[in-house]
Amino acid sequence: MAYLLHIETATKNCSVALSENGNLLHCIENNEADFRHSDHLHCFIKQLFEEVGVKPFQLSGVSVSKGPGSYTGLRIGVSTAKGLCYAHNIPLISVNSLEVLAAAYNPEFSDLLIPMFDARRMEVFTMVLNANKEVICPTRAEIITSESFKEFRNQGRLVLFGNGSEKCKGIIPQGDKYFVESLKEPSAQYMVDMATEKFEAKQFEETAYFEPFYLKDFYTNASKP
Repeated sequence: MAYLLHIETATKNCSVALSENGNLLHCIENNEADFRHSDHLHCFIKQLFEEVGVKPFQLSGVSVSKGPGSYTGLRIGVSTAKGLCYAHNIPLISVNSLEVLAAAYNPEFSDLLIPMFDARRMEVFTMVLNANKEVICPTRAEIITSESFKEFRNQGRLVLFGNGSEKCKGIIPQGDKYFVESLKEPSAQYMVDMATEKFEAKQFEETAYFEPFYLKDFYTNASKP
């Protein structure tokens, strides 16, 4: 029996989940604008264990959303995950935060998925995945212009989502594209499949040396253009 704890703090959504053998048991999260991860993450984890009836020593591993995203949020999430791994001598697993966001969307056959996190001014953190959720363009920082994602526009419907996708409205030319308005922040519940696959393959991080994937030197909340 493998219990995995999942921690997602890459954006304003503070989210934790627990899974058993690849099945989601419970998720707790809060994405209010003034919510502070540092004040509530450990409380959420404690509450999660209590509501499911699992003890921390029963964990088989901890997965953490590694970034890109909020500099402060990522540090809080990774530090918490590493502390639990040290305390219970269990492995650390990391997953890309943009892939966590994409995991929440159920694509059609020809869709190209473009998750985005808001960065400074007209910049976003993004990647491109096909309908099988395989990465076809790796994580990058993109300044949104009329030329953005031009190389993919004839390959399928562009599906844009995440809290950075608003920057594309009115900038990227009209065409076969779709904005998923309801999908803004990643959630720990969508880390389960990716983390379980890595756990079974023993694709673990070196806990002592692991650092968040910031993508850029420093990123907090985006300033308005």
